[in-house]
Amino acid sequence: MKKIITSLFSVFALAVLLTFSSTIAFAQERAEGGVRVSPNAAVSQNIGATKVNVTYGRPGLKGRSLKSLAPAGQIWRTGANESAAITFSTDVMFGGEMVEAGTYSLYTIPGDNWTIILNKKLSWGTSYDIAEDVIRVPAAVTTTEAAPMEWFAIYFDTLSETKAHLNLHWGTTLTAIPITIE
Repeated sequence: MKKIITSLFSVFALAVLLTFSSTIAFAQERAEGGVRVSPNAAVSQNIGATKVNVTYGRPGLKGRSLKSLAPAGQIWRTGANESAAITFSTDVMFGGEMVEAGTYSLYTIPGDNWTIILNKKLSWGTSYDIAEDVIRVPAAVTTTEAAPMEWFAIYFDTLSETKAHLNLHWGTTLTAIPITIE
């Protein structure tokens, strides 16, 4: 009798495992062919001995306006899909504010000038929690000099041994946040 119960339990456990595994595989599927409409991207930059990594989704304008996709005055997940994530290997000054080494979600509030937010909660991009904000810093926007960018892009420039600018560029809107190390 004990063998039968053990065997039945094993069959039940295997059935549950197979069901759970197929559910996970289905949940991870993307659009047709496993391709995301807004592809993921990653960019990394060493600033002195500090490594900064950013992962994010790259939505395209596709004939839409930036204001319709990232409305002024509203929290935007800074990309698509999961919240954009930024990792600092050491403590840094981000937009003039001290930030400890670690990984943070990157949110923004678009407008005439943008507010850049580092948040402790990593999640699907629409699960923003203001209580998890680490810092908010202002960032000036350039809209006339930036070359048009169909796909949202995050990249670095103005690099030196102690500083780089983290650029957020979409359409003709470009904003830069200085990251400095000591």
